[in-house]
Amino acid sequence: MLLGNQPGSFPHSVLAERHPAIIRQVREAFPYEPGQHRALDELLANCTKGEIEPLPADAHDRDLWAAWGLREYTGRSWFDVPWLWSESWFYRRLLQAVGYFGPGPWQGIDPFRPFKLAELDSPETDEELAALDDLTNRPADEQAQALLHGSLWGNRADLGFRLSAEGARGAEAAPGLVADDSDRLWSLLGGTGTGESTLCLVADNAGRELVPDLLLIAHLLASGRIGRAVLHVKPYPYYVSDATTADVVDALRRLTGAGGAAAGHGRQLWAALADGRLALRAHPFSSAPLPYEEMPGDLRAEFAAATLTIVKGDLNYRRLVGDRLWAPTTPFPDVTAYFPGPVAALRTLKSDVITGLDSRVETELVAAEEQRWRTSGTHALIQVRTPG
Repeated sequence: MLLGNQPGSFPHSVLAERHPAIIRQVREAFPYEPGQHRALDELLANCTKGEIEPLPADAHDRDLWAAWGLREYTGRSWFDVPWLWSESWFYRRLLQAVGYFGPGPWQGIDPFRPFKLAELDSPETDEELAALDDLTNRPADEQAQALLHGSLWGNRADLGFRLSAEGARGAEAAPGLVADDSDRLWSLLGGTGTGESTLCLVADNAGRELVPDLLLIAHLLASGRIGRAVLHVKPYPYYVSDATTADVVDALRRLTGAGGAAAGHGRQLWAALADGRLALRAHPFSSAPLPYEEMPGDLRAEFAAATLTIVKGDLNYRRLVGDRLWAPTTPFPDVTAYFPGPVAALRTLKSDVITGLDSRVETELVAAEEQRWRTSGTHALIQVRTPG
């Protein structure tokens, strides 16, 4: 189990350095009032040197967090409880400090919104959306592969959109891909014209990383590979950039206002939401400090009914396989055997957790980069598990 109590480790640096930096950035991004500044100062002291404290008696989610382990961890150092739990608790407390849960004038104001919009409105996003015009002239299978890689790499999505016909497949197209089960992924989604499959996509980040997720869904719907998609987002702002319903709306507006092929995809997705072919979910467990192995029954039933669930990003990968320092060659199907249906992970590596690597690949990575490959964001994977 990964903890944050080892100086020099990646989890320790997140708790001791990244979280205080996030507090400073949030403080500067809004004209917060004196009470919020005092609460942010208290959080800064508490998260670095203090102990985990209970939620206020009137907190709307007090019982939920009690079920998620708050009673057990109250009074302990933030560094001595599971890292996944501690990180999630930080964002819950940050929202409390800025008044997100209200009541009051700051209720519902996303403290990370300025950062999300700056990325969504960047010139790089303009370039990536303009590249879609060229992609529409490619064969359908090549479009699908390019959009899959766009979703995989997130804000390196231009790599996926600019794949050449010669490099659309194989290591040349994505030299940092350390595991690639994309053929199995496409086999699960069937051929064009079937139109009966349901895809669940558990989103990761907003902004430039959510846009390619939406474009992948648009292509799968338009090509008939799926008849319906369910996009799982966070119920409230989380991990700085994790996508919420408001971020989906911002991304769709960005697409429809971009012109060209991007606008067409945006209008298609807007219509799909209106007629039910695309649905949004914001389940409370999406921001729980727990692995997906502990998901509640209603969420388990939804994933069980899906033709395929795609789990996006690093945090969701940690929750999917368990936030542990696995041996990298631990089989991915073994650690996801609990999952109720077919599941695929699309993930850029940004933390120490990794499973499913070929021993040769692991040896080459360690020889070239020691352990930096685990957290640098320069490597990615596509892993698939099917029941039975």
